[in-house]
Amino acid sequence: GIMAIEMSGGVYCPLSPRDPQHRLHTLIEQTQCRIVLLHWLTMNIFNDGSISFDMSSILVDNDMHSSVDTDQLSKVTVRPDNIAYIIFTSGSTGIPKAVQVRHRNFSKFMCSLIYDGVVNEKDTILQIARCSFDVHVQDILGTVIIGSSVIMLHPEGIMDSDYLACVMKEKSITCMTTVPTIIHNLFTYLQQQNRHNATQYLRSICSGGELCSMKLIKLMSNTMKHACRLWNMYGPAETTIDCTFHLFNNTVGTENIPIGRPLSNYKNLVLNDLLQSTSINEEGELSVGGVGVFAGYLGRDDLTAKALIEIDRELFYRTGDLVEMDNKGLIHYVGRKDHQIKLHGQRIELGEIEQCLLRTSVSACVVIKWSDDYLVAYVQSSDINEMQLRKHCQSHLPSHMTPSIFIILDKLPLNANGKIDRKLLPSPDFSFVHLKTNIELVKPTNTIEYTIHHIWCDLLKQKQISTNTNIFTLGGHSLLIMQLFHRYKIEFCLETNALSITNLFQHPTIINHAQLIYQTMHMTENISDYHWSSLHIMKAKASFAQERIFLDEQIRFSSTNSNTNNIYVIPLIYRISSMNDHISISQLQHAFQSIIRKHQILRTTLSLDTNGNIIQHYLDANIITDDRKFSRFSMIKFSNEEHEKNEIVKKILNQSDLFDLSIGHVINCHILRCDQLNHSFTQNNDDLLTNDDLILFTIHHACFDGASVSIFIRDLSLAYQSNDLLPIDDNSLQYIDYSIYEHVMDMTSSQEFWQLGLKGYNLTHQLSLPVDRLRSSTDQQRSGLASTAQISFDDAICASFLNYASSHHLTLFQLGLSMFFIFLLKLTHGQTDLCISSINANRYRSELVNMIGMFVSTLPYRVELDPQWSFDEVVKYVQEKCLSILQHSHYPLQHILADLHLTQSNVSFLETMFDFITISNEGADLCLNGANLEEVSLNESYEMAKFDFSLNFIYNSSSDDNQLSCSFICSRDLFDERTILTLIQRFQYLCKQQFSSIWIGEPVDTYSTSISQLNFILSNETKEMQDIVFCRQESVKNQGKFYLSYSFLFMDIFI
Repeated sequence: GIMAIEMSGGVYCPLSPRDPQHRLHTLIEQTQCRIVLLHWLTMNIFNDGSISFDMSSILVDNDMHSSVDTDQLSKVTVRPDNIAYIIFTSGSTGIPKAVQVRHRNFSKFMCSLIYDGVVNEKDTILQIARCSFDVHVQDILGTVIIGSSVIMLHPEGIMDSDYLACVMKEKSITCMTTVPTIIHNLFTYLQQQNRHNATQYLRSICSGGELCSMKLIKLMSNTMKHACRLWNMYGPAETTIDCTFHLFNNTVGTENIPIGRPLSNYKNLVLNDLLQSTSINEEGELSVGGVGVFAGYLGRDDLTAKALIEIDRELFYRTGDLVEMDNKGLIHYVGRKDHQIKLHGQRIELGEIEQCLLRTSVSACVVIKWSDDYLVAYVQSSDINEMQLRKHCQSHLPSHMTPSIFIILDKLPLNANGKIDRKLLPSPDFSFVHLKTNIELVKPTNTIEYTIHHIWCDLLKQKQISTNTNIFTLGGHSLLIMQLFHRYKIEFCLETNALSITNLFQHPTIINHAQLIYQTMHMTENISDYHWSSLHIMKAKASFAQERIFLDEQIRFSSTNSNTNNIYVIPLIYRISSMNDHISISQLQHAFQSIIRKHQILRTTLSLDTNGNIIQHYLDANIITDDRKFSRFSMIKFSNEEHEKNEIVKKILNQSDLFDLSIGHVINCHILRCDQLNHSFTQNNDDLLTNDDLILFTIHHACFDGASVSIFIRDLSLAYQSNDLLPIDDNSLQYIDYSIYEHVMDMTSSQEFWQLGLKGYNLTHQLSLPVDRLRSSTDQQRSGLASTAQISFDDAICASFLNYASSHHLTLFQLGLSMFFIFLLKLTHGQTDLCISSINANRYRSELVNMIGMFVSTLPYRVELDPQWSFDEVVKYVQEKCLSILQHSHYPLQHILADLHLTQSNVSFLETMFDFITISNEGADLCLNGANLEEVSLNESYEMAKFDFSLNFIYNSSSDDNQLSCSFICSRDLFDERTILTLIQRFQYLCKQQFSSIWIGEPVDTYSTSISQLNFILSNETKEMQDIVFCRQESVKNQGKFYLSYSFLFMDIFI
């Protein structure tokens, strides 16, 4: 994105998705930008109808590649004085300042770094800075200018020293630029863990953004066993990243470390209030001139005029920093002229925070930096509390600008001039939080809590901390959480990836951290050897199955497509079959809500956090009573016409607002009332259902699967019968607990199994299916519309099929899958190495059997067939393949693809699917007191094509005839109905050849005959083929009487 903007002549202005939405909107409005480039993971930030600025185009990056006309770039003219990028800095008036940097500023700054030996073209640079810090422009664009390499970290990488150490060693990092706090945490970790070799390739470390200490220099020197240059860099954004540098010398001693000399092509002046040069060691304001001086603040000429001064016909930027110059010409930082500060490398105008606070009921306030680590806000007010102030700041300011503590005073101390006297402000006492909020001091209750309590007190310099106190109310910040993370790993001997920093952020109390560590310690021992129990967690990463569904909707079935169908809706529709008692709608609604209260997964939100992780968060049970917000229960009138009923059902299933995962709206109940002449229709909840009425449940697949249906029906019947809320066991295992257990399971052996099983297979190669059209190479979106066809096998075929499975100790799934592979072998002109996908129930533990949720796993099934094999040999081979997969079926599809460097959007086996569905009477019908309801099959027109080519085998044991059937559900984007109809007839013909002669009539040894002898030509096509002239490819290995059929079906092999 950055490169595209610069190459097209645009101006790059980074926005951090971690910033509050209100602030992001303010920044965009200030720049008046015409285009905002978004990653689809953060697109939800701009889905707010209250946005007042005009964005003429939003380009969404969802990893789809398209062809680019690079010739257009030759028409773009970029001049040295054009603006290259804009970076926002804090503003004292409450409005951030937009610093404009020209192309010549940036390119000449990089030349200065090269000339002074800070970086060179052979460097491999580790990109650490966040996008709100201008150093990231140097790391990313600067590497392009000088021809070096840059290594990017994953979103949480900067917080994980273990991960950083691994990257530094594996990627041979030679240069890194970051703030002293990050360097201190990293090198402390490396020294504690004796991982000195992680820095073996480092030749240059640049420290900037904060004052550097001799203690840090000694730490780095003691950790690295080789010569490495340590640079102290200084520079405000207005001078293009850096303007001075100092190369550390171990012989300097303990004196104040200078910020050094000006970079090449820069000038530094130390001026007094009269803009005259100061004497040696005399304090003055640093003014910077040279190649890096910025173009000015966007839209703020008044501020630009104050910031820039002209000396000897050259512009200098007044930094506001007080410095001294020693007799060696080295500049030493003293402090600020105003109330601007640096905190963890970020430049902050305290006045911006004060202006934010003054927009509340606060009458006066002042914000100070305390002990180099914390922001403390003193406010004068009598009708506001700390929680309200913190919430206001969090919604308007970046996290690094939200004060750690708020001290509310009746009156702020004033000096003789009537101004706030900062010297008389009371020192912050973090125990003040307990007094102010009346929080009772809760002491640790177990060994883990005692250990964590000791760590907190040590880092926060406190004697006592309540175990239920939020760390952020005690001055906690991201770097402190990072320190906790590494202390926990050392104290509790945790494995590298066992604990998540994100979880520590989301659960910020000692009690929460103790629970997380307890779970981590016990689950990593051997998660399979003990009973899974409730972890009492409200928020966690989504399960792997939820992630797959969520991403599939975002990528393969993007909402940007004109199609509005709900791809992942599970509809359950019921009709009264017998009624000894009436069904009360109000009682049904009560039972419906009771189900949602009992099963947390039915009131769980799914959303993206700022790091791109999909997070599930279950809502309080009482929230479901707000029907207007969730619209979960509704009634709709229809006439007794079948056509109208079908149209209403179709309309419901295609509602764009049927679900909203972001607020936990994942299930609905629709009462379809038949409006007959003798039935007065109303929408009063006291109405009773009649024989012609229908009940339709619509449930999102991200929280529900096929095995959940019987559990849902059972609990709904119990809740209706009792007319009371179902009991909720707080200690019962919930779906969110399963998700956590799943994420920490040791899957090493399964990983090895799948890597070996798919070795040598080209997963991006598509099967040679007889499609009627291809998708555009630039538009891979799927409509979800289906071309379908169904057939039923006669009783004789069904009997043969069942008997063969029984006598050979096969499951019906294994036998049906074998037939499908033989069919694909024929259909693809003898392609023997086949890989398709199929689903597994994945309820591999007893604790999961009676739980509602989405457990289904999608797995690749790869076979390498020999056309000369007999049917028996094929079946035995497929059976062994299925059995070997069974113990590794819990391994997530995402992991399988990641191991192969693929994503869900570009893998072929996901597009051909097989499933075998067994239907029985048990648990299928709904009983509400004396009324029995039977499930109604949906019309074929409701089918959605989640895959390009899908075969569903269906066995209905409760049916009197035609127990065995199958259906093809294929994407209408690729296949016409007539093609699918022909294909299913061929499949039916294959099955008839294989099973009609095995058990019916004279014994024929078809199961020991080569599968290449199976015929693929339908009887009605024999005569037509006599009139078709065709040639056969030599590479086709089938030996039967057929190879070709209609030209539209096999046109690729005609000459």
